Amino acid sequence: MELLAGIGGFGESLWSYLIPFLFVLTIVVFFHELGHFSVARWFGVKVDVFSIGFGREIFGWNDRHGTRWKVSWVPLGGYVKFAGDENAASVPDREKLDAIPEDQKADLFHFKPLHQRAAVVAAGPIANFILAIVIFASVFTFVGRQISTPLVGGVVDGSPAAAAGFMAGDRIVSIDRKRVDSFEDIQRYVSTTTSTMTFGVERDGGQLTLTATPQVNEITDRFGNVHRVPQLGIQHGGTTEVVRSNPVAAIWQGVKQTGFIVEQTFAYIGRMITGRESADQLRGPIGIAETSGQIATFGIVALLMLTGLLSVSIGLLNLFPVPLLDGGHLLYYAVEAVRGRPLGEEAQEYGFRIGLALVMTLMIFATWNDLSRLQVFSFLGGLFS
Repeated sequence: MELLAGIGGFGESLWSYLIPFLFVLTIVVFFHELGHFSVARWFGVKVDVFSIGFGREIFGWNDRHGTRWKVSWVPLGGYVKFAGDENAASVPDREKLDAIPEDQKADLFHFKPLHQRAAVVAAGPIANFILAIVIFASVFTFVGRQISTPLVGGVVDGSPAAAAGFMAGDRIVSIDRKRVDSFEDIQRYVSTTTSTMTFGVERDGGQLTLTATPQVNEITDRFGNVHRVPQLGIQHGGTTEVVRSNPVAAIWQGVKQTGFIVEQTFAYIGRMITGRESADQLRGPIGIAETSGQIATFGIVALLMLTGLLSVSIGLLNLFPVPLLDGGHLLYYAVEAVRGRPLGEEAQEYGFRIGLALVMTLMIFATWNDLSRLQVFSFLGGLFS
């Protein structure tokens, strides 16, 4: 009976996670592929397929330009397939391309000038960044964002802040010569580094400079997820209000929020490479689905903010110079620009195979993290013990 109850609870959780996950991922993937598609159409490229998802088609239609728009069964991505492509990764079908008459080559992606091909490829990640900025700006305009005065309300014993000499009542006005306007700015700067930081502080009407090195602490959220975050050890002691911004200011704040996510991502990768951070924080599709379901309990605004964060992450990931990703195509184009001719077919083929292996390895590792964190292996082991 306990097993049946567990399975029933899992089924309910599956749907509560799956629907928000599909909502978030579909929006992010659609705009990513729309970026590729729009710029390709602008340059007169013939597009055969625009797909959300992989595998067999669920439903679709043809537009007046002959493009097949479709939704497919496996909702873990999407693709735009240009005329002359061998597959969804835009690997050219050389035999088919060689057989194309000269008067038809003008409509094919692989015969377009180098700068146009690069623009089409870069348009996907750029569309993700634009989507994130629009989401953040819309939330900041219509809902607002929390602004807290940068006052220290207390200092945790034994923390870096205590060792540096911070005291309750201090007002932090700058970090590494960057202006601080809110307590959120402090959290933003501190959470991206474990390097020594210089703080400009106002105390009792005077100015002083303090130095401190954030330390990585484990934080457990309300859902039981453990996050390792660099912290200083100060507590907020000022007032907090929700402020709505005008659209122009909100756009700039959206740009800064997007930049902050990129900065955090590189900071995490840097800590991971240097051994100061574990790779078990990486999330795969299961982890993203779980997070989507948890965030959805806070409402649509929180889910939209997660959509913006995921959009930045996917845009940034696609720019990594790994063959198979957009960044890999751009790497090939950079080599082509330097050499004056493209890489040979064999070199490109080996590159795509290596890229596929790297992407699959990352996917498997992230999924393993998800299953380990959900204690799936312990649960399965318990069934047969």
